[in-house]
Amino acid sequence: MSGLEVRELSAGYRGRTVVSAVSTTVDSGGWLGIIGPNGAGKSTLLKAIAGLVGHTGSVLVDGRPLGSLRRRERARTIGYAPQIPQLPIGLTVTDYVLLGRTPHLGPLARESAADLDVVSSVLARMDLTGLADRSLSTLSGGERQRAVLARALAQRAGVLLLDEPTTGLDIGHAQALLDLVDELRVELGTTVISTLHDLTLAGQYAERLLLLDRGEVVTEGAPAEALTPARLATHYAARTSVLRSPDGTPVIAPIR
Repeated sequence: MSGLEVRELSAGYRGRTVVSAVSTTVDSGGWLGIIGPNGAGKSTLLKAIAGLVGHTGSVLVDGRPLGSLRRRERARTIGYAPQIPQLPIGLTVTDYVLLGRTPHLGPLARESAADLDVVSSVLARMDLTGLADRSLSTLSGGERQRAVLARALAQRAGVLLLDEPTTGLDIGHAQALLDLVDELRVELGTTVISTLHDLTLAGQYAERLLLLDRGEVVTEGAPAEALTPARLATHYAARTSVLRSPDGTPVIAPIR
């Protein structure tokens, strides 16, 4: 699959810099979690990596500049699930998730049995099978979010960018989603970069965390190194205790 390198990436809007000189490398099959307080620039950084906002610096996939790839090859390389998606009108859940297979089809080709199997599997894992024939417009907020993520997962891109993927999901659906992403990472070598507000989930699933504040990288490293009470106090203005789950991953407990 694909490794990703970000070199001195800066991005913003209408002349205002939001993210400044970010550099990082994610090996093929790795999972980088981007964390930081509200307004830190997490979503902007993810959009810049995806090529959706103007930026300086460079993004390379397996040593190749992302901007040099043709549109179809780029769609097979990068999958992106936004935090606030714009959904098409009139599609069923199945039709929408099938759009994730489009980069893998020829110009006039229809979905194969293998494509349909991928979609069916993703729908089942995202607890959407019972909603497969429903129109997107009839779904609740959490259901729509799961459909958006299902489309990105069905794309089977080498690099998967997820912007706050657990927003609107209850804890069970959030864990099911992150478990599936982790399986794709381990089994297919998918490289994952995600932003997450939930620091416990971030520390339990991502291999490394990049802490962003005011558009700049504060630290990057293993979850135990990035998630300390001192750092959370400094950058989140939060009073916390860092506990350990049975497998040793961090659990962030607020202190009243």
